[in-house]
Amino acid sequence: MVARILLWVAVAWSLFQLWYASPLPFVFGFGILNDTEARAIHLGFALFLTFLAYPALRSSPRDRVPLLDWVLAVVGGFAGAYLFLFYVQLSGRPGQPTTLDLVTGTVGILLLLEATRRALGLPMVVVACVFIFYTFAGQYMPDVIQHRGASLNKFLNHQWLTTEGVFGIALGVSTSFVFLFVLFGTLLEKAGAGNWMMQISIALLGHLRGGPAKVAVVSSALNGVVSGSSVSNVVSGGIFTIPLMKRTGLSGVKAGAIEASASINGQIMPPVMGAAAFLMVEYVGIPYSEIVKHALLPAVFSYIALLYMVHLEAIKMGLKTIPQRPTPARERMLRMGLGLSGSVLAVCIVYYGIVAIQAVFGGTAPPVLAIAGVALYVTSVWYSSRYPDLALDDPNAPILELPRAWDVTRTGLDFLIPIAVLLWCLMVEQMSPGLSAFWATLSILGIVATRKPLMAVFRKENLAASVRAAWDDLIDGLALGARNMIGIGIATATAGIVVGTITLTGLGLMMTELVEFISGGNVILMLILIAAISLVLGMGIPTTANYILVATLMAPVVVDLGAQAGLPIPLIAVHLFVFYFGIMADITPPVGLAAFAAAAISKEDPIATGFQGALYSLRTAILPFVFIFNPAILLIGVDTWPQTIWVATVSLIAILLFSAATMNWFVIKSRLWESAALLLICFTLFRPDWWLNQVSPPYEELPASEFLSAVAQTPADGRINFVVEGVDLMGEDVRKTVNVPLGEPGEPLERLRGIGLTITQAGDALMISNVDFGSYAKRIGLDVGYDVVAVLRKADQPSSLIPIGLALAAATGVAGLQFARARKQADRKETGPAR
Repeated sequence: MVARILLWVAVAWSLFQLWYASPLPFVFGFGILNDTEARAIHLGFALFLTFLAYPALRSSPRDRVPLLDWVLAVVGGFAGAYLFLFYVQLSGRPGQPTTLDLVTGTVGILLLLEATRRALGLPMVVVACVFIFYTFAGQYMPDVIQHRGASLNKFLNHQWLTTEGVFGIALGVSTSFVFLFVLFGTLLEKAGAGNWMMQISIALLGHLRGGPAKVAVVSSALNGVVSGSSVSNVVSGGIFTIPLMKRTGLSGVKAGAIEASASINGQIMPPVMGAAAFLMVEYVGIPYSEIVKHALLPAVFSYIALLYMVHLEAIKMGLKTIPQRPTPARERMLRMGLGLSGSVLAVCIVYYGIVAIQAVFGGTAPPVLAIAGVALYVTSVWYSSRYPDLALDDPNAPILELPRAWDVTRTGLDFLIPIAVLLWCLMVEQMSPGLSAFWATLSILGIVATRKPLMAVFRKENLAASVRAAWDDLIDGLALGARNMIGIGIATATAGIVVGTITLTGLGLMMTELVEFISGGNVILMLILIAAISLVLGMGIPTTANYILVATLMAPVVVDLGAQAGLPIPLIAVHLFVFYFGIMADITPPVGLAAFAAAAISKEDPIATGFQGALYSLRTAILPFVFIFNPAILLIGVDTWPQTIWVATVSLIAILLFSAATMNWFVIKSRLWESAALLLICFTLFRPDWWLNQVSPPYEELPASEFLSAVAQTPADGRINFVVEGVDLMGEDVRKTVNVPLGEPGEPLERLRGIGLTITQAGDALMISNVDFGSYAKRIGLDVGYDVVAVLRKADQPSSLIPIGLALAAATGVAGLQFARARKQADRKETGPAR
């Protein structure tokens, strides 16, 4: 009975989220909810399910739900949904809470903390309690973070009855689209897409040296396309890849470390990045498609670098390959050519077919596309039905023969449809993440509901049994998606307490002074400090909550102090920096959840697995520092395809050389000075401008009178650097160098208003007269009253080809020395020891 209640409440939560994200409420004029009401219902479901799904103690019964937990679940559900149930009354008396409001807020905060303890553990509760304590004990704090404190009424009203605290942006993002992306990934796995992607990876890479390890990397990348969880990536893929790696000679520690290192990168792999990436939409104020564009190259480079590290590991250890069917070289080349050309052709047909239908049918194109999609799906299932279903690989089988890639691919072509829907909606139509996830989830729901019955029809099997199985899969998928969201929903709500404390006490402004004092204004030291904070926090709290905390506290500090130091750091670079190090915490000892999950599968020491995984993940850890100082890797300031190809090529070579240096192996085992040389070469390729800046300044300052003309001349979607001076809120003189994006070409003042900046001109003097709340200009620290004192223009410097060319020549020299040494070693082995 309890299990059925849990099942159907979870299903109801998934159905509510689908309804809220869909256009149906506006079509039928029923069930239209504003953001606050939807967040309240979302939290109500999360609290209710937490107390029923997570026992209070290890000793709590597992065969039944205690009466106390039922009481807590009902009360928690009521407290969470309070803003929905009494929305009209609360909106009629803002800032005037009644006794019932305050009691509900008190109970809600306490139950939220208990739910957090059950679902996420004590560390997150401790963090929240520290901030609650700080709210009330502000007058007793050290001077640098002192404030006057807050009353209980003010605290409860701010945290529970407004959208400044628990029901703030973080819970809003969880409600609006994170749930649907989690549900989308869960349903894809339920349909069998996870095993399909795994088998494709095995077919493509299993024959290579260290093939199973490369399979782990590629399958994690494929899973990362549709999943945003490190631990789920480890568990879903690691049960196959880790035993495979061990069977081909890799130690259990290294096998687990490779899987964990590959899986944490699933959160940085577009298009479905970790839940925290969706929060960036709100925090940075740019569309999700832009975030995907900026995050793409670093994510791809990180996976390619891990593939290279795995290859070096395989060479060092002399790993064997998985047996494959003997095939003539000519046939192999023909299959590869047909596979690549067929894939490109299929993508082109789909893309240009959709564009053609939209051009011909105009406003009636959506139903035509839907019919075409259904026809394509049925055709794909019919084609797949002609071949046996994929069997799950037995990781303990003594003999394994590699399948052919097409033999695997043809059994699940229909799995590509929901992924294509998601990518099209996100990247081409540029729909909101929530609406994109809704259409993608709707398509995978259709597949889960109809795939087995269609297979039964085409294969002339038992239709009734297939319909029942599909129904069970559908209900189970909806319930499992909601179950997977419980922790995220609770985490984002609890993180809201921290955010609410910051807005209530003004802690954000104080942190600027504190970090500036500790770092001495040095940007590198400041970034190292923030990376350390992210890693420490990430040891006890989920990535999403970690991102919210550090981004809220530290991201504005980095932008502000960087601007004061004359380094205009793009806002997206700062947020990706925080995001990356929050993810790194999943593999960093002593508490790396991804490493622990991998160690459980490999049956090895989790700490040793974590340290080995952290070594493999150094190539990911270096990237955030790179894109802070070289935003070109985020495709910022890169306007043409030749520029993109050049940046990608040089950056890829740099990260591969860094990987070789950290592995202490390039052509053969490196000497210490060779690894040091490779690191210096890597630095030069990533930062050729650093060497040029030692010779001549990167920018020349033009007077403020040329600012508006510079704005007018900036190309579409270009960026401009300029300098402002003024007095901050603490009454101190500040000088900042800022970098802002500009939209489409137009009148200069209008282009500036597009980023929330209003400039007043008085002769040659330019003053900021208004900064829109929540705008990009506000987020990077611009304020009313600041004067524009200069605009920066790129100075004429020696070509960056000079340091890059010298670096590549040096890398070639190191490789030549190692090749020569390798030949000598081979000659000695052939001639044998001297007599």
